[in-house]
Amino acid sequence: MNPFDFTDKHVFVAGGTAGINLGIAEGFARAGARVAVCSRAQDKVTAAAKTLNGDAPEGTRALGFACDVRDFARVSEVLKQATDAFGPIDVLVSGAAGNFPAPASALSSNGFKAVVDIDLVGTFHVLRAAYPHLKRPGASVINISAQQASQAVAFQVHVCAAKAGVDQVTRVLALEWGPEGIRVNSISPGPIADTGGMDRLAPKSGFAAGALGEVIPLGRIGLKEDIAQCALFLSSPWASYITGVVLPVDGGMSLNGGGLFAQVVGKALAEQQAAKG
Repeated sequence: MNPFDFTDKHVFVAGGTAGINLGIAEGFARAGARVAVCSRAQDKVTAAAKTLNGDAPEGTRALGFACDVRDFARVSEVLKQATDAFGPIDVLVSGAAGNFPAPASALSSNGFKAVVDIDLVGTFHVLRAAYPHLKRPGASVINISAQQASQAVAFQVHVCAAKAGVDQVTRVLALEWGPEGIRVNSISPGPIADTGGMDRLAPKSGFAAGALGEVIPLGRIGLKEDIAQCALFLSSPWASYITGVVLPVDGGMSLNGGGLFAQVVGKALAEQQAAKG
């Protein structure tokens, strides 16, 4: 038996139309899963569903939904539609997120609230709305966290606060849903190439991109495939006794407590802010 065969399993990925989350969706699709994704932008939803569906008839292997995770009613509607089409959810990935660098002294209340609403409240919305549709026992829930959850990073107070909350949601729901056979874990990615987060925090042409590679023990920036493979493992029978874990997938960067990450990214963001005047 191949523990990474997800043939005809239903995988739902919130935020699954770009970056790390699309990489996760693609990983499950390659493993045979039927994949549903959602995000706010209809053009990205359409493109992702087409890519994930491959050569199969439209809608048979992948579905896409335009959905803002801040809207609980819409999230609930989308999850019901996906379940009506593909059956109970075997794997739920909540990865919708927002980020932009800003000093706390200049960050508006609305700016802080927007990130907390997308990352933290949105995560709760996705998990709460999916709860009635999760396969039990056996469902795997994966939240996408970040190093900012445990490491203070300048110009990232909104993200640090939101992701710390996401990690606690992971732990609490692992406690509450464990007796039903639902496992809840978080993946905390390190710097991942060719993603919006890296473009914002460590532009390819800037100081941070090269400096990050130098301070990662494994000596390289991560790939989207690294995160996708971890998600497959956490959702496989080989991880059937793992729940409530926040798992760094960062090439060892967190071994130093994240201090170098904070220094490198903080310096890069400070340079960006100075350039803006």
